[in-house]
Formats: sequence, C-alpha cells, structure tokens
Amino acid sequence: MRDYERYIRYRTFPTPWCPGCGDGIILKAIAMCFSELEIEPADIVVVSGIGCSGRMPTYFNTNTLHVTHGRALTFATGIKLARPEKTVVVISGDGDATAIGGNHLIHAARRNIGIKMILINNGIYGMTGGQCSPLTPQGFITETTPYGNIEPKFMASELLIAAKASFVARETVNRMKPLREVIKKSFQHKGFSVVEVISNCHINLGRRNKMKDPLTMCRWIAGRTVTKSQYEKLAPEDRNHKYPVGILKEDTERLEYSELYHKYVIHGAKEAAQKAGGAQ
Repeated sequence: MRDYERYIRYRTFPTPWCPGCGDGIILKAIAMCFSELEIEPADIVVVSGIGCSGRMPTYFNTNTLHVTHGRALTFATGIKLARPEKTVVVISGDGDATAIGGNHLIHAARRNIGIKMILINNGIYGMTGGQCSPLTPQGFITETTPYGNIEPKFMASELLIAAKASFVARETVNRMKPLREVIKKSFQHKGFSVVEVISNCHINLGRRNKMKDPLTMCRWIAGRTVTKSQYEKLAPEDRNHKYPVGILKEDTERLEYSELYHKYVIHGAKEAAQKAGGAQ
C-alpha cells in the first residue's frame, strides 16, 4: 500500500463523478498531503456542503461531515472551536462557497480561524444540472444563461485577500505537483487558509462551450493561467480572462481565532467564575 492510501476509504468506491472529473485529482492530492505531513487520520476532520465536491468526504478514511448547502464553514467553525488541536479541512465548490455560502466565507477569512479550505472552482453548479455560478466566466453558455453569461465573475482568491484571509493560493488540476505543494503549505499555515483549485466540468459546462472532453477543457484552463508576476503586467481589460496561480498571500503574523477564543473567552470565563466564587 502506498502511504497516502491509508487516508482513502476504498470501501465507498466507486465515486459518482463523471469520467475525467478533476475532483479525483484533488482527492488524491489532499490524501498525499496528509501522508507527507504524517497527520493521523483520527486527527483530521473533513467537512463539505452540497455539490459534486460535497461527496468528497465520503472517500476519506478520517472523521467526516457532510452538511447543508453553503454551511460547511459554519459547521467547521464549531468543530475547530471545540477541538482546536484537530486539522479541520473544508472542501467546497464555487456555488457552495461563493453563492449561498459567500457570507460565511468572508467572515471565516475575517476571523482568521484555523480551517484549511479547498475551494474547487469549476465555474458551474455541476451536480444540479449546470446552472450559472458566481464564478462562471462571462460569455459562457449554461443551463440558466442560454445566450451567454452577461455577469462578471468573482475572482475568488482576490475576494478572500480583500476579506483578510491570511493564506490564499490558486492552482489548477493540470499541475499536480504545484497543487500538492500549495495544499501542503496551506495545511501547515496557522490561520484561515484557502487553496482555490481551477478544475474542469466538461459535462455541464464544457460541452455547452465547445469543450466536451476533459483534455480540451484542461487545455483551456492551461491557456488561462499565468504566474502572479505575469498577471500584474497585464492591462486591466486582459485580467478578466486570466487566473494568476501560486501563493497569492501568506501572512504569518496574524493571530489564529480559536487560540484567541480559548485564551480570552474560555479561560477568561473560568477566571471570572473563580473570582466570583472567592468573593462569596
């Protein structure tokens, strides 16, 4: 058995994902990072909401939680506050994280709670038939935009940087080694960390936009990714069609929320109770 395989729950296979879906690549990358960091499965909690990515905890041989749409970060916040010593990983799709869960996303970033989030951006609501999401590129045809999407998309990582997340990175399913490297660094980071992974949904997005197979869509992704320095040199009108990859922000100075909570709220409440008891 390869080391990372002890983190995978093979008895739950096969997966429901379409052939060629990037979710399988991401699943393996996460398991390999668990192995490289030698985190015990009992010390890991994997949480997800609803969507194609929401099925992923089923395949991890760890503590797992599959919750309601858009609420993965709220459940994960409770877990991290109750058991701050655990590695809490949230896996969320672009609809789950930036639409119904968008408010929870920006406040988890603001708090800097020590959750490790993998935000899978395939630009579509894949599981429910291909509706437009906040991350669908402009001009793309979807189930709900048959004449092309007229709305500008969120740049999720840049949104998270503005919301004060202390670690933000972006990678693609095309680049397995860099993807593993940034996920591993995000797991080592103390504070709220997010890795946005640009992935393919060739069934519900690609086939409506002349990219009906995974290879064609992954080539499209590769043509839209640039380094951070290359992105900074682009004119504003050209940036809307490109995704800078790599570590976009890493702040090691901010204090982590659950540590602050236990220091000032839990311990403070105990001290106040002891003082009150002594005064009696």
